[in-house]
Amino acid sequence: MSVQSDPLRVAEHAVLSATSVARWVANRFEQVQSISKNDKSPVTAADFAVQATVSIILRQQLEDAPRIVGEESADLLEGDEGAPMLALVGDAVRTMLPGATDSQVLEAIGSCDHDGTAERFWTLDPVDGTKGFLRRQQYAVSLGLIESGTVVLGVLGCPNLPWSQDQPLDVADSIGTCFSAVDGGGCRMFPADHADSSNAKSLSRRQRQPGDDIRVCESVEKAHSNQDDSARLMDALPGRATAVRLDSQCKYGLVARDQADVYLRLPVKPGYVEKIWDHAAGMIVATEAGAIVSDVQGNPLDFSRGARLEANRGVICAAAEIHGALIEQIASMGIADAVGN
Repeated sequence: MSVQSDPLRVAEHAVLSATSVARWVANRFEQVQSISKNDKSPVTAADFAVQATVSIILRQQLEDAPRIVGEESADLLEGDEGAPMLALVGDAVRTMLPGATDSQVLEAIGSCDHDGTAERFWTLDPVDGTKGFLRRQQYAVSLGLIESGTVVLGVLGCPNLPWSQDQPLDVADSIGTCFSAVDGGGCRMFPADHADSSNAKSLSRRQRQPGDDIRVCESVEKAHSNQDDSARLMDALPGRATAVRLDSQCKYGLVARDQADVYLRLPVKPGYVEKIWDHAAGMIVATEAGAIVSDVQGNPLDFSRGARLEANRGVICAAAEIHGALIEQIASMGIADAVGN
C-alpha cells in the first residue's frame, strides 16, 4: 500500500475501515462475548479488531511510524484462553485487510502502548462506549493526533448514529455518521457507510438566540457523570432544558452538528481523572464546529501530561453563547469543588 502524506485522509480512511470492521462484528452477536478488564469495564472482539485495523493502516500509509496511545492491550488475546477471541478478531480485521495474519493482528494491538509523552502521537479509543455497542446503540471509533500537547486532528466514527437528524438516537442506523476536524481547518461530516469522505459537508453551529431551549446530552452510565448535579445545573439556567442520554463521544458529534447545545461530564467522585482517548477526537470536532470545550473550572483540556488529563476535572462542551454561564453556575453551586482532588 502506498505511503500518504496527508494525515487527515489517512485517519479518515482508517476510521471508516474500522467502522466497517466493528459492524461486521456487531452482525455476529451470537459469537460476541465481552470479557472484563482489570478495571471491570467490558471489552469485545470489536475493540480489539478496530484497534488492530487502525494501527495497521496508520503504519502502512503514514511516512513516519506512528506512536499510538491505545486503550486496549493484547494480553487478553494471548495463550489458549485468548485463542477463540483472537480467531474472531483476526477474521474481523481481514474483512478490510485480507492479508493480515493473527500474529500481525496481535502485534498491531500491542504496539498501541505509547505513554503519551512524545512531541507527536496518536490516541485511539477503538470502541468508545462498549456498553452501547453491546446494546446495539451508540458507540464511536475515536482517533486523534496530538502535537506539543494540542489536539491537531480528530476523526470520530459513529456507526449507529443516524445520518438524518430526524431519526431516533436509540436505534442503530444503517448509514451512520463520521466527523473529522483539523485545528483551524473546520469540521466535516460524512456518511459512515461509504468507502471515503469525498461527499463530506462542512459543519458550523448556528447562533443561539435568547430564549432558545437548552438541549443537553450526557452519559447513559451514572458512573461516567454526576446526573444529579447535571439536573441541578440545568434547572438553575434560564430557559427550558431537555436532556438525552447516549453512550460515547457521539455526544460531541451532536453538539458539533447543532443537535445539542451542551455535553456534560461531571465526575461522580473526587480524584477521578479523564483519559485522553475519551475526549481528543470529540473535542476538536466540537470546537472546530464552533463550540467551546473546557473542564468544569473553565480551563482548556491539557493533553500534554501523558495518557490522562491530569490537570483537568470534568468536561463541559457547550455552545459558545452559554459556555460562560455554565462555568459561572458550576462555580456558584460548588460543583467544581465537589469534583476536585
